[in-house]
Amino acid sequence: MGIDTTVIWAVIIYFAVFMYVLLDGFDLGIGLLFPFTPKKRDRDTMMNTVAPVWDGNETWLVLGGEGLLAAFPVAYSIILSGLYLPLIFMLVGLVFRGVAFEFRFKAREHERHLWDKAFIGGSVVASFFQGVALGAFLDGITVSGRSYAGGPLDWIAPFPLLAGVGVMIAYTLLGATWLVMKTEGELHARMVQVARPLALMLLAAIVIVSIWTPWRDPAVAARWFSFPNILFLAPVPVLVAVFIVLLLRSLAGDEDDLPHRVPFVAALALIFLGYSGMAISIWPHIVPPAISIWEAASPPSSQGFALVGTLFILPIILMYTAWSYWVFRGKVKADAGYH
Repeated sequence: MGIDTTVIWAVIIYFAVFMYVLLDGFDLGIGLLFPFTPKKRDRDTMMNTVAPVWDGNETWLVLGGEGLLAAFPVAYSIILSGLYLPLIFMLVGLVFRGVAFEFRFKAREHERHLWDKAFIGGSVVASFFQGVALGAFLDGITVSGRSYAGGPLDWIAPFPLLAGVGVMIAYTLLGATWLVMKTEGELHARMVQVARPLALMLLAAIVIVSIWTPWRDPAVAARWFSFPNILFLAPVPVLVAVFIVLLLRSLAGDEDDLPHRVPFVAALALIFLGYSGMAISIWPHIVPPAISIWEAASPPSSQGFALVGTLFILPIILMYTAWSYWVFRGKVKADAGYH
């Protein structure tokens, strides 16, 4: 029995996209939090918490996209054709955000507010359209044979727009809990206060999506609620409830016992569980609801050739990512940073 490289590639792509959502999510969340922190000193501190690591976070998005092209070219052509506009908007947002990040520290004092606005706008646009693209993907892409058969604006629908708002909430919560872990003093206390309603908003978004998805798709409903699947998959919603309670309790400390790492870990766990639920719902389709990973796969020889290089470079990316976060661990002072 041979190794199914198609399944290996599907796991690699799912993992790469998840790592991007996890790592780039909290620094996008910092941009979403900028409007609620007007003080220059606080904004400088917020930027300094991610300055050493934010560039490397987007490596995972590149890996996921290039892996999709190499291993599943049919899916790549259909998904990009169907989601061309939201993905372009997302990339434009990332460009504005990246340029603003670099130029903000170099700008004159009277010009800095322009780069702050660009950073906020880029973060909002990138986050929202990532969610829209995800929602449109989960909602199903119209295909005919091996080609996209829908229109350029099919993504303008209730579920994708709701997903866009949901991703913004999730990223903002990640950003707030990241700052709870990385800052101290007044900014730390403010982020604790901000994170509490965001946790409840994320729970509401998870509940809405969890009801909407099986309601609109009988196949998803059958996967989650048929026997014995319901027994095997029950830990997912149970763990969501557990980590929501943990997150809220960890944010309820008094002034002498404010939280640090636990809220961020709990928020990461919630994102992981939501992402896992999505993967369970659509598996083994890579273009829901019709095209499976095997139908969209490139020839085994092509997958094997690309897999050799990927399995070589993936541990290097993981080690570099872990090393960078380890080196720049700890609190960021308001009067010092990485700039």
